[in-house]
Amino acid sequence: MKFELDSLLDEYARYENDLADPAVYSDTSRLKDLMKKKKRLERVVTLYREYKTANKDLTESKSIIETESDPEMLELAREEMHALLPRIEQLEEDIKIALLPKDENDDKNIILEVRAGAGGEEAALFARELFDAYVIFAKASGFSVETLDESESESGGYKEVVAKISGDGAYSRFKYESGTHRVQRVPETESKGRVHTSTITVAILPEVEDVEVEIREEDLEITVARASGAGGQHVNKTNSAVRMVHLPSGVVVECQDGRSQIQNKQKALMILKSRVYALELAKQQAEIGANRLAQVGTGDRSEKIRTYNFPQDRITDHRIGANFSNIPVRMAGDLADIVESLAVADQTEKLQRAAEGSVS
Repeated sequence: MKFELDSLLDEYARYENDLADPAVYSDTSRLKDLMKKKKRLERVVTLYREYKTANKDLTESKSIIETESDPEMLELAREEMHALLPRIEQLEEDIKIALLPKDENDDKNIILEVRAGAGGEEAALFARELFDAYVIFAKASGFSVETLDESESESGGYKEVVAKISGDGAYSRFKYESGTHRVQRVPETESKGRVHTSTITVAILPEVEDVEVEIREEDLEITVARASGAGGQHVNKTNSAVRMVHLPSGVVVECQDGRSQIQNKQKALMILKSRVYALELAKQQAEIGANRLAQVGTGDRSEKIRTYNFPQDRITDHRIGANFSNIPVRMAGDLADIVESLAVADQTEKLQRAAEGSVS
């Protein structure tokens, strides 16, 4: 591992030297590539440099203990050694995690899609609440949010809402949210106090560039109509709503939130590219038998990845068997520890697989 890490230090130094050359800034494509490669190595390089410094300090402390006779110096050296040993151990674990193969989509922007599943109006209301929680969480994490399309229910909930969340690492932060979310609570319209169960589905799609997925114009079927809101009332009197079908895959996108047909076509194409890419990615993962913590599913109650039990004030993530309390705070956007728990579980699983592979 030491040889591999030293090689990464050399590679990182080469990227730093290249980026110090003013000539590289005239080539946008090369500049972007170099910055991406440098950033990919940044965490492991930082950890390894700290690890080397800690080991050097440990060697010096051990040397003092072996050669020094002054009691005060010996005591200081022993204290430093006892502090360094657990730190070095932790750095070793952190480096192992940093060396794990990274999801190539982790740094990308995302397309977030939230849809009401089983449960009618109650599902639509929860879809809005969870979407609002995601928006607050995204903004608190330094990301920007743009709503691309929305379809409201009669009660003011969301039948469907689609948004773009932009910022470095958006996909890595949200990717574990994909799947069916189940809510158990007493609806406001329930006169007898009975708990209802409903579901929504969440899809997290990495935004893709043209070079990553090819959408040919002849493969698209595009129709336009007048945009309408909840209850069927017209939002405008022009044919601005766009329905786009990708014929080879059957992916369908409808977009009416923009004020013009051009805006809606652009938004629809962005969403369509991400859906087609996600479809191809799912096929690849299925072929290689890749395990995923998140799957969208059909929205059936039995497919849930997470349950929000309001009467018991408990959120359960079924993939990792973890419970989280204080639902009102979570629905106000405080999702960090849930997201981090899933990331840790994923990293632990990958470390175990890597260890098993090295043993075999």
